[in-house]
Amino acid sequence: MESATKGARDGASVLDTKAAVGGGVEDAYGEDRATEDQLVTPWTLSVASGYSLLRDPRHNKGLAFTEKERDAHYLCGLLPPTVVSQQVQEKKLMKNLRQYQVPLQKYMALMDLEERNERLFYKLLIDNVEELLPIVYTPTVGEACQKYGSIFRRPQGLFISLKEKGKILEVLKNWPERSIQVIVVTDGERILGLGDLGCQGMGIPVGKLSLYTALGGVRPSACLPITIDVGTNNEQLLQNEFYIGLRQKRATGQEYADFLNEFMSAVKQNYGEKVLVQFEDFANHNAFELLTKYRATHLVFNDDIQGTAAVVLAGVVAALKLLGGTLADHTFLFLGAGEAGTGIAELIALEMSKQVKAPVEETRKKIWLVDSKGLIVGSRKESLQHFKKPWAHEHEPVKDLLGAVKAIKPTILIGSSGVGKTFTKEVIETLCSFNEKPLILALSNPTSQSECTAEEAYTWSKGRAMFASGSPFDPVELEGKVFVPGQANNAYIFPGFGLGVVMCGAIRVHDEMLLAASEALAGQVTQENFEKGLIYPPFSNIRKISANIAAKVAAKAYELGLASHLPRPENLVKYAESCMYSPVYRNYR
Repeated sequence: MESATKGARDGASVLDTKAAVGGGVEDAYGEDRATEDQLVTPWTLSVASGYSLLRDPRHNKGLAFTEKERDAHYLCGLLPPTVVSQQVQEKKLMKNLRQYQVPLQKYMALMDLEERNERLFYKLLIDNVEELLPIVYTPTVGEACQKYGSIFRRPQGLFISLKEKGKILEVLKNWPERSIQVIVVTDGERILGLGDLGCQGMGIPVGKLSLYTALGGVRPSACLPITIDVGTNNEQLLQNEFYIGLRQKRATGQEYADFLNEFMSAVKQNYGEKVLVQFEDFANHNAFELLTKYRATHLVFNDDIQGTAAVVLAGVVAALKLLGGTLADHTFLFLGAGEAGTGIAELIALEMSKQVKAPVEETRKKIWLVDSKGLIVGSRKESLQHFKKPWAHEHEPVKDLLGAVKAIKPTILIGSSGVGKTFTKEVIETLCSFNEKPLILALSNPTSQSECTAEEAYTWSKGRAMFASGSPFDPVELEGKVFVPGQANNAYIFPGFGLGVVMCGAIRVHDEMLLAASEALAGQVTQENFEKGLIYPPFSNIRKISANIAAKVAAKAYELGLASHLPRPENLVKYAESCMYSPVYRNYR
């Protein structure tokens, strides 16, 4: 065991899935740290063998079981006689997946694979990340959530409803894994840009955690997706005979707060101080309150507020190399003042304040926000929600986005409104009238809710704009030149961020750790990427990017005294790589 731990510290890289395997933090049996030629025992409650081994997704290898393994584990006759490699299995599955025309069919096929052969699922996802990311994550996961009741087959996480009030701790103990490191939890009230999907929001925590493993290398057994079901206000779902959640209106106020408090206390009691709880797709009012309430007592992170902010800040910092100037030289205008918009604005203001050594109250004045009632200005302060008040600057009222663009003259336009087609031709042409090279970020998901498409941004700006979006768009050809749109995808940040937090045993998340993640991501953009107009690196290198982000986040946690895994490893990048889960099959004794 000691030698396994030492091996992880020394840092055998598993970025190449053909290499020796690394294991995830606190891998009690050293199973994930074994190299391919070392033997491991397929433990469940006892040694899995025969039919039960083929039905256990963590240990099942399908036709890749060797003849020796088939003899030793009573598999003879239960499988056809041929033995194939994991590479051949992967090739066959990708061929089959590509034959599906409907993305939701691909999603269901991948979920079936995960329930049957966990390692092969992650091998497929890691090796084909650019092709499969839009299937397991946005935009296809949005459709999967809308139809979750119809496609539901078997649970992939915990459903905690109001029926379990007073016994949430018992419910957590029903989950078979004890060593949980990352929990992604949603209450389904604001799923992507699709609104209240209630209990069917479970597709989001499941999708996010598969990315924690594939992109960040956190072991699947250490991940727990949870949906908190307090009802839904979506009438269509309440009337739908296939809806799988509570058929009642949402609990609010004190009842909701007490239920969440019981949940957070139970998580800490059951899994300890160092489990990372990621809040996902909560409605604005609850998202801010939960983050504010629990960030001082728990290890919590809100991807919609903090993850989005970190990935957008990284894109903006990288874009400055093409735009010129520093952050403080630019003027920002946001459409959307919810959790994403205000979260991004605050992180940009923090980074600006760090660079120019000015109070954050001053740097906020370079950033303007537009909500459904128009530009957020001082005269509206009394009627604003608390999280919008810091952005109410002195200016005469402006009713709409176009008026705000004309009045503020921003150099960077950011959309986080959840409303599609809001960056109109007139808005983009006006923006270009006083900017040689504006930066346009249309961040709302899924694709149907994007403020504008890549084609619209490039066409209306006559190819002058730099563009990135939340959901993927295909390259655009304009006047003989090909423009490749970037994707400001949270998947760049949260897997590496989660790995960094887990591997150093952080006990709290500090804003400085988010800034460190942003700087690490911006630093991964190469000159070659810039030449294509990209402000984010390609996803094909995502494990390397995640290892670098994890190292920077962990370094900041050690610096702030928030890390509990001591002593600090000398080379944090190598240590991050050695902690990453590898999906390569093991050999069984």
